[in-house]
Order: sequence, then C-alpha cells, then structure tokens
Amino acid sequence: MSYEVVSSRSLYQGRVLGLRVDEIRMPGGSTAVREVVENLGAVAVVALDGEGRVALVRQFRHPVRRTLWELPAGLLDVSGEPAVEAAARELFEETHLAATQWDLLVDLNPSPGFTNEAVRVFLARGVSDAEGDRYAGEDDEEAEMEVTRMPLDEAVTRVLAGEVTNAIAVSGILAAAHARNNAWKDLRPASTPWPDRPSHAD
Repeated sequence: MSYEVVSSRSLYQGRVLGLRVDEIRMPGGSTAVREVVENLGAVAVVALDGEGRVALVRQFRHPVRRTLWELPAGLLDVSGEPAVEAAARELFEETHLAATQWDLLVDLNPSPGFTNEAVRVFLARGVSDAEGDRYAGEDDEEAEMEVTRMPLDEAVTRVLAGEVTNAIAVSGILAAAHARNNAWKDLRPASTPWPDRPSHAD
C-alpha cells in the first residue's frame, strides 16, 4: 500500500518550515488532500553529569506564550552535519557543556499526522564544563535562557506533575530514566542510521 502522491504544490517556504499540499491515491482508488508541514528535523540531548543530574534549559516559546523546561536542542540547519555532531554543538551553545560518551536514546516523530518533523534524542555522559565562549546573540532567545542541572528522578517527577510539557523533553527524560534503570544495556550507537531524518536536512 503505497499511497502514491498524485500531485504536490508548495504554499509557503520559510526559514524553519514550509507548507505543501499533496494529493494522494487512497487504497480504494479515490484521492485525498493532505497538508504537510515540512521541517528541517532536530536533535536534542539528555546530558547527565557524574552525579546523575540532567541539564535542562528554560526557554520562552512564542507559540504557547510561556517559558518551558526543555532539553538542549536545535534544528538540523547545517548541511551535511552528522546528527551527533549537531547535538554536541547544541549542547555547547545552550549549556556550555561537553561530553565524552554519546549514545542514541530515542527517535521521535512528534506529529506525523501533519508534519515530517523527526527528532533524534541523544544521551550524553561524561559531562563537564566546556572550553571556549558560549555563543548567544543579545537579540536571541538563548540570551535569556536559564540553564540548570537537576537529579534525573526529580526531572521525572516534574514530567509526571505536568511541570515539564515539552514533548521532546518528556520523551528524553523518561527514556533516560528507563535506560538507567536497565543499566544502559538497551542503548543504540550514536551513529545508528536514521531513516526518518528529513532528506533536505542531509
């Protein structure tokens, strides 16, 4: 069952996302229209230090008009950059941390009903303060970003209490707690192929 794309047209193309309309062939032979939000894809990091604390950031998000607890994360907006390298870059830029050990924690399709967005969440261990200057332009949201480290179990409690609602953070925190409780034995290599990564992000 292929759901063949009969036609496709672009309605909008912005810096971060685009909107297209696809006409697809349904299994019964009729056609249907599907609106698709195109996204670059993103990476996020559950960074754990030697005390088992996870690095979280608080960032203002305009669409929901409030500040959210989130994982260090960012778009795949550098052409050809491997996902794990993008994750290391975002970890440095947002928290001024570096890590010595990287594993794949979980892959996400946050809203597959209307977007091709895909997010890869990495687990970073051996975390320490990084060398060099953290970048944050004075007009960027990152300039007012609050960075904190909290015990992983506390982060899980905050998820279940509804205090952490960012979907990527919820998934990453709960996955990290599960992986820790299973002695990290189910982790995949950071270089594991990622078939859902949007093609325009390569």
